[in-house]
Amino acid sequence: MKMKNSNQLTKSDLMKTFWRSFTQEWAWNYERQGNLGYAYAMLPIINKLYKNKEERVAAYHRHLEFYNVTPWIVTFPLGISIAMEEKNAENEDFDTSTINNIKIALMGPLSGIGDSFFWGTLRVIATGIGTSLALQGNILGPILFLLVFNVPAILARYYGLFWGYNIGTDFIDRVVKTGLMDKLTYGASIVGLAVVGAMTATMVNVTMPFQIGSGEEAVTISDLANGIFPQLLPLLFTVFVYYLVKKGVKAQWILLMMAAIGILGAYTGLLG
Repeated sequence: MKMKNSNQLTKSDLMKTFWRSFTQEWAWNYERQGNLGYAYAMLPIINKLYKNKEERVAAYHRHLEFYNVTPWIVTFPLGISIAMEEKNAENEDFDTSTINNIKIALMGPLSGIGDSFFWGTLRVIATGIGTSLALQGNILGPILFLLVFNVPAILARYYGLFWGYNIGTDFIDRVVKTGLMDKLTYGASIVGLAVVGAMTATMVNVTMPFQIGSGEEAVTISDLANGIFPQLLPLLFTVFVYYLVKKGVKAQWILLMMAAIGILGAYTGLLG
């Protein structure tokens, strides 16, 4: 796969990121999920692009932010991030906030496509082929399962990196020439905040089954809160956790607090 002409990076540099991308899930964590694997894959690029220690540290911090995407297509946003970091190294006026904004904007749509194809379709097909042979005692069963799933996955990972880099390079050039960078930053920020808001509503689950009133008129606190504002309790809890983070409370203490609240809430019946 060819890459666009670059004054600083070579295909060998991108291949270092390709091989490191396989570690995406190795250091998955509950605080920032796939951020460590993402940052690890970006290290060779960052170290080559930035000679100044402060610039390197700033780039490390950018890619240690929260991130999660279907692992087999993580190379596509990695390619775009590489192209944007290269432009940032060449242009002092480059807005670095766009790098994470674009990543966040891609996170939801890419994960939806990736999960549906790799988990929902390809894995099922590979399992069906492999299981049918394995039940007959055929050694080709597990071998075909691994091949049917991993060959397309590795190809998607390989081509996704170069597609992401080439698309990112062309796109950034057009945006800079037309003066749309400010609008892009603003739009990407909106999309990123929308993704975070959707994650709060769908992934944070806080229910309070305690009833107010009696008989047919009785309503739970959760229903009452949702009547005021849908998913109000998850939102309030998220805001509370965000407040603790801004106050500098360490993540492990927040996790322990959340576990304690869940246990006590379930024991007392206040939380369901």
